[in-house]
Formats: sequence, structure tokens, C-alpha cells
Amino acid sequence: MTSRTVLVLAHIGRAKTAEAARTVAKRLHDAGIRVRLLAEEAAAIDVSGVDVVEDPAQAAVGAELVFVLGGDGTILRAAEIARDAGVPLLGVNLGRVGFLAESEANHLDDTIEHVLAGDWEVEQRVTLDVVARLDGQLLGETWALNEASVEKGARERMLEVVVEVDGRPLSRWGCDGVVAATPTGSTAYAFSAGGPIVWPRVEALLVVPISAHALFARPMVIATSSEVAMEVLASGADALLSCDGRRTISLPHGARVEVREGARPVLLARTPHPRTFTDTLVEKFDLDVDGWRGRPDA
Repeated sequence: MTSRTVLVLAHIGRAKTAEAARTVAKRLHDAGIRVRLLAEEAAAIDVSGVDVVEDPAQAAVGAELVFVLGGDGTILRAAEIARDAGVPLLGVNLGRVGFLAESEANHLDDTIEHVLAGDWEVEQRVTLDVVARLDGQLLGETWALNEASVEKGARERMLEVVVEVDGRPLSRWGCDGVVAATPTGSTAYAFSAGGPIVWPRVEALLVVPISAHALFARPMVIATSSEVAMEVLASGADALLSCDGRRTISLPHGARVEVREGARPVLLARTPHPRTFTDTLVEKFDLDVDGWRGRPDA
């Protein structure tokens, strides 16, 4: 019989999250599944018989699943580990909003049972590959699951940027920044900047200006086959590239950022339940659905 291995990641800064991670690790271990913990988390979770991993880059290699407990920030950290290993991650929301999580804290026991039974499907989420250059010289390469944003580096000055789509200039904006987002990220920074919500399975990318002083400054939805570029002009502030709020690159005047669909998706594990993305929106935003009667029976 093939040995099963699950990496458990948690936001150990919160006592309730560490306790939930302890419950998950113990139940998986007691069921004969090898449990891995990162060294920085193992002491706080404190479960005997687990494998402690020193190198986060290798933590998910060979595992069947990354079981994540925390908010969206913890899941984004887990995505950095799981993506390169090609391993799906399953999140249980113990934070506030938690759009990336598969289930909520009150369904933790059910989620554990699904994992024990190997009862999940894998859903691919579009990512972004991001490259920054200055006069043809590489400043840095990175990626994003939610968004790549180019933002002004100084509060007192506006960012001046020219945006290009598919190799052609689109518009010049004086703005606070520009967000390029995936459908997964449409409920994150792009939404706060005034962008539309896009259902996760839609094949699209978003371009959303932030506080742009221009007549043509509406959020745009483009094809995943398109490439977006943003050039930082000397007439405005220096800029900063931020991906998922976790990876940053300084952008001097003249820098160019190119964003395209990522070559490697993030894999999310989905357990059987009737909740749809619509239900998630209603729950997370506390939307008023009073009066809904549903479709009549056929």
C-alpha cells in the first residue's frame, strides 16, 4: 500500500489556529498518514511522530496535499510552497474573509474526513508570470496568484504610467497605480480598486487603474492570451511592483513590467459540498437575498 503524505501549514500566531492545526495533524497521523510540518511551526503545533521539514521549498515535494489553516494570507504563503511542487492545497478559513479557503472553521471535522477518504477534486487556478526590466536589463521575475500591482513609491507624487496591451499602447494614466489580476484575485485588491468580480473558472485577466486622473480609466477584462505591460514614466513618482502583497521589486523611472498568464497554475483541492461561488459571495459580503424563491420545480 502506497504511503500517504500531507503537509500541514498554519498561522501559528493565533492560538485557535495552532490548536486546529494540532487537531488536523493528530487525526491524520493517527489514521496512518505521514504528516509534515515546517520547522518554525512544529514547536507551536507540538504533535509527536510528524516529519519536521527545514526547507520550505522542499516541504511539499512528494506530498499529496497541502492542508492549510488560516486566512488568505496563509493560503498565499502555502501557494508559494505548493505551486512549484505541483501539489494541490486545501484551505480552511480561520481568518476573516477567506475567499481562497475551501471550507470554514465550523466544517473542520468534515474537511478532515474528506481528506482521510481522499475525497476531493483538483481545480486549476490561473496565475500570472511577471517580469520587470529597465532598458532591457532584468530587474526581477516573479509570479502571482491574485494580482501584480504597480504602485507609486511616494505619497506626495502621482505615478505616471503608460499601459500596453498585446504590444500596443492603450493609455497614459496619472494614478496611484495599476492592478493586473486573475479571476481568483478579482475579490482581493482589484475589487478594492473598483474592479469587477469574475467567477474563478472564467478565462480572463483584469486590468484595474487605481485613482486614475483620466477620462478612459475603467477596469478592463482581457483574454488570458493577452499580455499587459506597464511603463513607469520619469514625469511621475518611482514605483513598486508587488505580487500578492508578498513579493516586491523596486521600479525606477523607465522600468517596464510585463504580465502574462502564468505557465504554472496553482492547484486547489475541492471537497464535495453544495456551496457555489455565488454562495461564497453572499456569505462573505453579507448580501441581501431576502425574497428569493428559487427556480420552480419542473
